[in-house]
Amino acid sequence: MKKILIFCFAVFCSFQFTNAQLITSADGGSRKAMVSERIGVTDVTISYGRPGVKGREGKIWGTLVPYGFNDLNYGTSKLAPWRAGANENTTIEFSTDVKINNMNLPAGKYGFFIAVGPTESTLIFSKNNWSWGSFFYKSSEDALRVQVKQIPLDKSVEWLKYEFINQTPNSAVIALQWEKLMFAFKAEVDVNKTQLESFRRELQNSKGFDWQPWVQAADWCADNNTNLTEALVWADYAISGSFVGERNFKTLAAKARLLSMGGNSNESALLMKEALLLGSMIQIHGYARQLLTSNRITEAAEVFKYNYKKYPNQFTTNMGMARALSSEGNYKGAIVYATAALPQAPDAANKQFVKDIINKLIAGKDIN
Repeated sequence: MKKILIFCFAVFCSFQFTNAQLITSADGGSRKAMVSERIGVTDVTISYGRPGVKGREGKIWGTLVPYGFNDLNYGTSKLAPWRAGANENTTIEFSTDVKINNMNLPAGKYGFFIAVGPTESTLIFSKNNWSWGSFFYKSSEDALRVQVKQIPLDKSVEWLKYEFINQTPNSAVIALQWEKLMFAFKAEVDVNKTQLESFRRELQNSKGFDWQPWVQAADWCADNNTNLTEALVWADYAISGSFVGERNFKTLAAKARLLSMGGNSNESALLMKEALLLGSMIQIHGYARQLLTSNRITEAAEVFKYNYKKYPNQFTTNMGMARALSSEGNYKGAIVYATAALPQAPDAANKQFVKDIINKLIAGKDIN
């Protein structure tokens, strides 16, 4: 019986530990890397191996990395591109639909390959993202091919790397750099479309059980002047949705703003009157500043004055009165309120800001 137990333990050990290996740092070979960037609300993640030049300048392109499609003498592919990195195949993942050099590519995770040419190369996004290298590459699994001209670099890049460059609010250029070449392509997203899709998903999960996200979505639409009809539905839900709705300054102001943008100025004005009654000093001041930005000068002055009556002789409301009177050309009156605000300034930066404003008013200049 004792021998049987010893045998069973030995078998168990062989199953559990024979293939176990500890993770160690790179020992001079290729390095594992991952780089991510968010474009709008779209996450882009690239996982790759980083080979080094290791003294092989001038012998990378066309030699170590052969041109075109090749038989690598292993695997099933007889026409294999370069794996765009080292070891396992490079993968690139997009959390939403994108355009690659103005060509559509659905959301997903792709194997990334390059058929390198002397001056022009083919970038390949493959539906196969799980294979090792390009040894099992099949053109039938291609999701997209893009032709690019590689760009010579002034300085040699020792370790292959991917970088996001030339970012804009809705795009980024993704660049592979190694030795003295760069392969680059532009990834572009429809920010409005993807943001709205994200809002719709999130408002259907746990975030939709508070009024704040509904207001956030409605305000974003107003800020970007898009999707205003649905935004008004969201603003309504923030006010009156079951177990969610609340009549407060933010919910009422969000709906009032959308109504005004839609041309319904009378209902908008009524809602804002109610909102102002419920607003804090900071909320009302912020609304007045928003009116100034929209060049609604007379309305802004009225709101600044209302805020002062509701919260008299505070730093914020004194500054609001200074702005209101300045907008009306009453610089002497504005100086009185700005001077009252000076000792109320909460910190040195604000104190200096108020001093600068007083100097402008003394010089007869509008501070708005």
